[in-house]
Amino acid sequence: MVASGRIPIVTGAALEYGDLVAELGRRVGIGLAARGDVRDVTAWARRAEDLGVDSIWVHDSYFERDPITYLSAMAMETRRIGLGAGALNPYTRHPVVVAMTMSALDDLAPRRITLALGSGLPLRLSQMAIPYDDTVARVSESVDQIRRLWSGQPLKLNDKVPPLQPMFQPPHRIPIYIAAYRTPFLDLCGEKADGYLARPAESLPAFHKMRARVLESAAAHGRAAADIDFRGYLLCLFDGSRQEALNRAKREPFVIYMISVLSDISMKRAGFDPALRSQIATAWRAEDYHRAGELIPDELLDAFILCGTVKEVAARASAYHDAGMDVPLLQPILQETAQVDAVLDAAVAYASDSETAATAPSLPSPRGGGKEKPPIGRRLAGAWEVVRPFSFTASVLPVSVGGAIALSQGRMHWPLFIAALLGALGLHIGTNVINEIYDVRHGIDSITSPRMSMAILKGRISERDAFVVAWSGFILALLMGIFLVLQRGWPIVLLGLIGFIGGYFYTAPPFQYKYRALGLPLVSLLMGPLMVVGSYYAVTGSFDPNLLIVSLPVGLLVTAILHGNEWRDVAEDTRHGFTTFSAQVGREAAHWVYVMLILGAYVAVGLAVIVGALPKLALLTLFSLPLMALILRDAERGAEGHLRAIAMIDLMTARLHSAFGVLLLVGLVAGSAVR
Repeated sequence: MVASGRIPIVTGAALEYGDLVAELGRRVGIGLAARGDVRDVTAWARRAEDLGVDSIWVHDSYFERDPITYLSAMAMETRRIGLGAGALNPYTRHPVVVAMTMSALDDLAPRRITLALGSGLPLRLSQMAIPYDDTVARVSESVDQIRRLWSGQPLKLNDKVPPLQPMFQPPHRIPIYIAAYRTPFLDLCGEKADGYLARPAESLPAFHKMRARVLESAAAHGRAAADIDFRGYLLCLFDGSRQEALNRAKREPFVIYMISVLSDISMKRAGFDPALRSQIATAWRAEDYHRAGELIPDELLDAFILCGTVKEVAARASAYHDAGMDVPLLQPILQETAQVDAVLDAAVAYASDSETAATAPSLPSPRGGGKEKPPIGRRLAGAWEVVRPFSFTASVLPVSVGGAIALSQGRMHWPLFIAALLGALGLHIGTNVINEIYDVRHGIDSITSPRMSMAILKGRISERDAFVVAWSGFILALLMGIFLVLQRGWPIVLLGLIGFIGGYFYTAPPFQYKYRALGLPLVSLLMGPLMVVGSYYAVTGSFDPNLLIVSLPVGLLVTAILHGNEWRDVAEDTRHGFTTFSAQVGREAAHWVYVMLILGAYVAVGLAVIVGALPKLALLTLFSLPLMALILRDAERGAEGHLRAIAMIDLMTARLHSAFGVLLLVGLVAGSAVR
């Protein structure tokens, strides 16, 4: 339905109506956390309003960002949609401050503001050294104090001084919800609140019982059931199928945390043994997220999280509505564009069709049925991510340098050069994917690892499909190798075998030489001298000892990419009992090794120019010094303990390697032309 004669055009989660907004058949809201770019969240609010969503609620995310700032921005950019602050608590925000804040918000968005008050989290309050007392009494008293201030009446909190007088205009009526799950809070809600806000990850049986308790309390205080509105955050995670979404959820640290902190009564109400939660919590506290994810059965996730396709999540939201939740608040676990888009689609699907629950496909049994394959586009995107294309410069540059030297000598054979380049890329692709497969198998890669690819961890590609991608790369290398062998003979066989063994067994058993502190020297050899000399031989059919000097700067920067990766991941590798070079020498020494590898590449170019192994125009590589300076600055911050500064150090180093390599190739080609 729409407000008047125009019919909106629906495309995904976007609508076009001119100045009109949609009107949905059932009320539905969106829950968001106070994180990310405020402008992005504000844009989502505008889209939600255009779609006809009832309200957006922003909860107080401890130690992230201030929710009121987000709500203020939304209030300025929207005209109709409701805005909920929930849940705030009277410990981190004094009731007087809450009253002042909500009054200002009401001025920005008249009659659109709602407040939810909760007890706060004891752990988070303890971290801020805030005493945690009789929370029910505190919240009850806060409700009374806030309402008194909103009515314009003075409030006496200290007998030694005059009462305080609110100096703001009384706002329009602002409903107050209770957002806490213990029985005394449910009774308080029935006594004096306008509504109840269920916490994230609440099971259907638990919500049903809690709602009944609130209504019992309301009746005992002479209130009608219609006086209380019921809402609740429903955590959602979307994927191409329910099983993919479940697999992905098990690897999300927030999901693991939410399952780990479930109360015994929440587990029992959902039909699970609290001992299972304790096992998951033990693994979570030990930061063993891989093990924690393995311990979570599909049925447990289904009880507390809405996982699946848009239609399946909409159907689950309908089940909560049937249990008495007047306005479900769909909240994306991952607050990123794709997941927010899916939440909006699910909200429209839920609210536009009152028959959603009846018509949507029922959830398959966790142990039954086959797994629906994701769309081909998504599978290709997962394959592209798992091969880590940003790192291809590490194989393209050495082969290109060998070819450039052959070109400068007038000995270039283009078909053989292209075959050598494709063969090197095939080996590199296979190595990258095998590396990720075995890092995941060993439990080293976790969802919290700051790595460039999480394709397998997040279910974007299955392990089986990853093996297909890896062996496709190796087969490409084999085909190119056969072609080169026919042209250049048996040395190509030797070079190919060394490359394959070095790539496959980098992390794969039985050698796993990355975890025996052998990764750096072997990679330096394989992707430095071996590739430069090997590509030159493939093109010319001969060897040139000067190429060992030329390959030195190339090998140093390739090694820096791998060393930066090891340096960043030293904590994870050590926790799992693996000994990389960085873990063996320690973080401080690893930092200086990284610096020496980066600087050594420039020194090596200078020395090669001095001895005549490289033309003077190879000094064009010095134009990459500003990028080098930025990377070394981040490395210094990482060495000081700011580990986020080196979260993407492998990508940053690969970019330097690429810039350095292009400049070196230009110098080689231009230098040969000058000669």
